This record gives sequence, C-alpha cells and structure tokens, in this order.
Amino acid sequence: MAEYIETLLTEEEVDQKISELGKRISEDYAGRQVHLVGILKGASFFMCELAKRITVPVSIDFMSVSSYGASTKSSGIVRIVKDLDDPLLDKDVIIVEDIVDSGRTICYLQELFRDKGARSIRFCTLLDKPERRVVDISVDYVGFRIPDRFVVGYGMDYDQRYRNLPYIGVVRFED
Repeated sequence: MAEYIETLLTEEEVDQKISELGKRISEDYAGRQVHLVGILKGASFFMCELAKRITVPVSIDFMSVSSYGASTKSSGIVRIVKDLDDPLLDKDVIIVEDIVDSGRTICYLQELFRDKGARSIRFCTLLDKPERRVVDISVDYVGFRIPDRFVVGYGMDYDQRYRNLPYIGVVRFED
C-alpha cells in the first residue's frame, strides 16, 4: 500500500498563525517571563518558531511523553520518556504541543506541573482536534482547529517519517 501527503495547511499559513500566537502570548505575559515546555518530538519545530516570535523573556525546557508508539491512535496511557531538566517552582509555564486531540496528555501534564509548583499553567498547540476530546480541558492558545485526520509535517510524524515537511499534510493511502 503506497502513501502520499495531501497539503492541509501551507507553510505560509502556519508561519502567519505562529506569528499571531507569539503576539498574543507576548501581550498576555507583558512584564513577566514565560517558561515554555515543549513536548517532544512533535512540538520541537513549532516551539522553536514560537519562541522566536515572543517578545517577553523566554526560558525553555523539553519533556517527552508517549501515548502513540508506532500507531496512528492514542493508547490512552501517558508515559514519561524524558522528564524536565529544570524545576518549575513559581514559573509561568506554557505547555507547547504540536497537536491536542483526546486531551489526556495535557490533562496529565497539568496535574504533574501543579505538583511541581508551577505558578501558572497554560496550553498552546499548533493544531487542535476538539471532536476527539475525551477529557474536559481547554487550550489557551490554538493555532488551527482541524478535522479528525491523521496529520504530519512541521514536527509531526507517521512512524518517524515526514517531520521535516515545512507544511501540515494528511497522510493518504492508496492500494
């Protein structure tokens, strides 16, 4: 079975949206420092571009959690693969995700980061699939709301492939 990628969001659309998100975050955190926590590996491309567009002081850290493996559907079990390097005590944290669908991961991280003493916790995602939500959680900063399709590019992958695409695409399969 062959696969091909259909463009969902162009590189220009993604770039423009990241600029808008950076501006909103800068306004919301005026006079403060924000601590971005990127969820690896998918959010790495998005978070780096977002951080460049935030005008208030920024610190960053990365965390790796897994609920997918090599599948296109979440297992529902969140597992920490790489924990944070820096403490969160009294920091204003924004968890940066590539995509939010079920909401399980960010719900789990919200509790974990509260326990680690974060002053505030907000969420930023490039893509949101609200129709896949299984937990009641809202995302503070959303780039695009998209339909329930499996997407790749801009850091998101299908079995470790297609992360380097500069746009967001949908994986299509042909016989």
